[in-house]
Amino acid sequence: MLLQPRLETPRLWLQPADPALAAATLAYQLRNRSHLGPWDPTPSEHFFTLGFWESRLKQRMREWQEGLGAAFFLQDKQDPEQILGTVSISQIHRGIAQYAMLGYGIDHACQGKGMMSEALQAVVRFAFDELKLHRLQASYQPSNQRSAAVLARLGFLIEGHASQYLFLNGSWRDHVVTALINPRFDADNML
Repeated sequence: MLLQPRLETPRLWLQPADPALAAATLAYQLRNRSHLGPWDPTPSEHFFTLGFWESRLKQRMREWQEGLGAAFFLQDKQDPEQILGTVSISQIHRGIAQYAMLGYGIDHACQGKGMMSEALQAVVRFAFDELKLHRLQASYQPSNQRSAAVLARLGFLIEGHASQYLFLNGSWRDHVVTALINPRFDADNML
């Protein structure tokens, strides 16, 4: 069984999904309920329970084992007890596609400190160098200027506009679709 690695940046640990993180993840979700609400699906009340997060983190571990995704939970190296955000690589497609979706969220108290850029740089390197992906895709709602800025800093290019793309916060939301291509992709070593 290949374990998902923990990533490190100058300020952060990016921990792989583990049910041991369930209580800290629940605390992060509760602390950021209104902050993340406009960008996420409307959660059920079960979403805000320890049992839900224990189950969800086990599911994320299975996705890693099956080669379908990788989830990371951001922790400040100086205060590792608290989850500060999440980054996920999901919907990994192999064969002739070699791409995945990138998702992320940050604690309201950590906005504007460069932590998400720092974490995403590490995850993009991991996706391209370790997972050998050719392409990462990410989308954001047009009103989410912070998300637009972090993706632009990383080199993601806008590829289009998807009308009524995802059902979030109670209605269908338009999204800007972006992608980043792996400049070092080696087609001779495709997984």
